Amino acid sequence: MPTDSHDSYENMLFNLDSAATKLGLKYDDYIALRYAERELTVSIPVEMDNGHIEVFTGYRVQHSGSRGPCKGGLRYSMDVDINIVRTLAALMTWKSAVVNIPYGGAKGAVCCDPSHLSKEELKRITRRYTAMILPLIGPEKDIPAPDINTNDEVMGWIMDTYSMFKGYSVPGVVTGKPLEIGGTLGRQEATGRGVVYIINDLAPLVGFSFKNAKVAIQGFGKVGSVLAQLLAHQGCKIIAICDISGGVYRESGLDIDELIHYVKNNPDQTIKGYKTSGISEFPKEEIFSFDVDLFIPAAKENQITAPIAKKLNTKIIAEAANGPTLVEADEILESRNIIVIPDILVSAGGLVVSYFEWVQNIQSLMWDENEVNELLMKIMKRAFYEVWTIHQQRGVTLRMAAYMLALDRVVKAKKIRGIFP
Repeated sequence: MPTDSHDSYENMLFNLDSAATKLGLKYDDYIALRYAERELTVSIPVEMDNGHIEVFTGYRVQHSGSRGPCKGGLRYSMDVDINIVRTLAALMTWKSAVVNIPYGGAKGAVCCDPSHLSKEELKRITRRYTAMILPLIGPEKDIPAPDINTNDEVMGWIMDTYSMFKGYSVPGVVTGKPLEIGGTLGRQEATGRGVVYIINDLAPLVGFSFKNAKVAIQGFGKVGSVLAQLLAHQGCKIIAICDISGGVYRESGLDIDELIHYVKNNPDQTIKGYKTSGISEFPKEEIFSFDVDLFIPAAKENQITAPIAKKLNTKIIAEAANGPTLVEADEILESRNIIVIPDILVSAGGLVVSYFEWVQNIQSLMWDENEVNELLMKIMKRAFYEVWTIHQQRGVTLRMAAYMLALDRVVKAKKIRGIFP
């Protein structure tokens, strides 16, 4: 067990070491993967709208470039530090390897609260952050993407800043950007769509039926809202949803299209204040209390602790968020025969379509949305059955099977390349 069960990096290392043991690897084979290749902390002085200067802290961590350029999102949040960013970068390495995309893992963050910043202040923060991390990023080195509290507009600012330094337009420096400057169709929905593809593959193998299945979702942002809509259209009853403002519940199922419309037009972009027939509200912490068939954490890391794992009443957990489950909780869930579809597999859809965007940028192509979605489904399905085969043959959890698949691929790449010098 990790020495600190609430340390996200310790949890990742525990899974890494366990996978290495099951693969029969020597410590020398993978020791380098227990560390990030590069970690950069930057100060970001910004002139605020009131004329005063504030200094923000930013991070960019590159975990491994053994299989290709590093890839990972950029989040704006007060709840970030170097350890969290380091963990998320490592998870991107494993995620890329599970779906066999030729990337390594990276992650970035700026410690700020976007809800207290104007659009112009956010733009200045983004441009200065980009300038500070400029030596690390580029289409062949490290490609940022949206994450919590960042979006296609922020990616556009990064692309423009980078391009101004280069003297020419470089759309491939980021993914998840607007269509007008080189984004791809299907990117906004990709993570949620990938989760649904994986659940579709799992369903017949474990006797799960979408029709009238009760679902609870933690998080109703870019991923949770898409997930809720897709699952509702497949016949699921989404009975409970929460976001940062609180939760809403209806036993007969929420009207997801109506809820999405409400959030889009709500000034604070949350579900707070949503009212309709049969709706009851609850504190966001109670999202784990409902009796459901499928529970989806689609918010932040470290949400499912041991006490939560003991009271969760669900058959399946699909980790649409990165690192939502602690190791000690994992063991409890396994003992209770709750199926956990791990983050590094089930939430990889956004990464896959980011790869498609990058490829289109490099080749100056534009794929149609059907082509994007069909290829996404093919890659997610292939990854699922590779993980499922290891799960069946080795008698390990789906998480351990995914880690074993990922680690094997990264270690082989490192061995082929060797150690420099």
